[in-house]
Amino acid sequence: MILTIGTYSFNVKTKGNSDIIDITNAIEKIVEENNFTEGNALIFVSGSTAAITTIEYEPGLLKDYPKLFDKLIPESESYHHNFTWHDGNGHSHLRAALQKSSFTVPFKNSKLLLGIWQQIILVDFDNRSRNREIIVQLTGFKETE
Repeated sequence: MILTIGTYSFNVKTKGNSDIIDITNAIEKIVEENNFTEGNALIFVSGSTAAITTIEYEPGLLKDYPKLFDKLIPESESYHHNFTWHDGNGHSHLRAALQKSSFTVPFKNSKLLLGIWQQIILVDFDNRSRNREIIVQLTGFKETE
């Protein structure tokens, strides 16, 4: 086995408005298909109005999570960003900044070391649909051929 770094990406079409998408399987597939056995996966979303985190991907939390952000950073507030760009997504930038654009998870035996009820999610806070690029950078040991 050799220690290496590999950078990969995939795209996800979103609906915007706090759309939550489970991307766990796509990341695990990248780890497995590229013969990484042990290390860390850095998952990053390009863009300033989306975020990456973990959650139990179940119907109740899929409703509760956006509701939390509606309370913390309401869309209806007056944001200076909206006066500058007139795009109405000032709240989206603030939500994404609070949540963050990346997450790191360890893996072993080519499997992500997540809890039983823990999935990696992409949250698109923008006020419209987007095509999001997810970058996965793996650092770890790779099977030699």
